[in-house]
Amino acid sequence: MALEVFNRKETKYILTNEKYMQLFNSIKSYLTEDEYPKSTICNIYFDTDNYDLIARSIEKPIYKQKVRLRSYNIPTLDDYVFLEIKKKYLGTVNKRRIKIKLKEYYEFLNSKNLENKNMQIKSEIDYIFKMYDLKPKIYIAYDRLCFIDKNDKSFRITFDKNIRSRTDDLKLENGDKGNNYFNDNKVIMEVKAKEAYPVWFLKALRECNIKPASFSKYGSIYTKMRKGDELCLIV
Repeated sequence: MALEVFNRKETKYILTNEKYMQLFNSIKSYLTEDEYPKSTICNIYFDTDNYDLIARSIEKPIYKQKVRLRSYNIPTLDDYVFLEIKKKYLGTVNKRRIKIKLKEYYEFLNSKNLENKNMQIKSEIDYIFKMYDLKPKIYIAYDRLCFIDKNDKSFRITFDKNIRSRTDDLKLENGDKGNNYFNDNKVIMEVKAKEAYPVWFLKALRECNIKPASFSKYGSIYTKMRKGDELCLIV
């Protein structure tokens, strides 16, 4: 079992492919690849029957939370995945997660209890699942490129493409198929930093005329689902 806790600022930007290439060419000399530079991020998001967690989240409260199961690429039952609670308060993200085998996750779904795990995170996850009666509600995957600052490993930039989702077959091991959320000309850039942005990055953002955008993959897809947009629904 591995426990991970993150506290950092996360800011998102919506780029066209042209803006992405322009920016990346400006900053690539300052970056190096992360430990896992290229992957397909696969997620199962949990919510109530009425989607209460995400409905509250898109109202932009000062405090919000999401619960998800995440894998890096398509797992088998014996591969490790992350069961996470992601909280955001006044712009600062706190992510608490436990690393378990996928087959342990299915045991947890049946019992709603994590056995032999870190007591603090275990209690939080057990509590939120039981309090809200959370269930798997939507699958979201995307292809990610990940980089860090050569001189500051806490400064991290990710680029997500090909966002896709499905509302049935909510199992990570069954592949990353899904209907595309965006067309092929969109890239979601997410910047994760504990301190202020480095000067070289601020300069590149200014020269490329790139500004932050309020965006949530789950929130945006949920909004489209409510509007009956079949782009994000399995047909």
